[in-house]
Order: sequence, then C-alpha cells, then structure tokens
Amino acid sequence: MKGEFTAIIEEAPEGGYWAICPEVPGANGQGTTLDEAKSSLSDAIKLIFEDRVEDVRRGLPDDAIQTVVAV
Repeated sequence: MKGEFTAIIEEAPEGGYWAICPEVPGANGQGTTLDEAKSSLSDAIKLIFEDRVEDVRRGLPDDAIQTVVAV
C-alpha cells in the first residue's frame, strides 16, 4: 500500500523531534533528526493499518469478498 499523509513535526523540548499524523489517529513518531522522526512516523502508520486489517479479517466469513480500491 502506498499513500501520502500529513506529517506535523515539532522540535521536542528535550531535543530531537516528535511527529504526528492527523489523518491516522494514534500515529506518532520521534527521532533525533527530522528524517528519523519521519521514518518513525511512517513505521507507526504502517503498523496501525496492518493491525486494523488483521483485526477486521479475524471476523470475516469465508465467503467475504476482498478486493482493492484505489483512492
């Protein structure tokens, strides 16, 4: 899956950076550099979506149709 999301990055008072993604509640990251904070946020977004997909699939009946939709 590929997508583009908003990263809001701020300097952390203790040093480094923290990042959040307003489109994905709960997604946040941190790092000592901007690139590390963005990478950490990207990993968090991926993990959240993977978890949501696994959670939904656990309750699906065997005959449920699964396909892809592009946005």
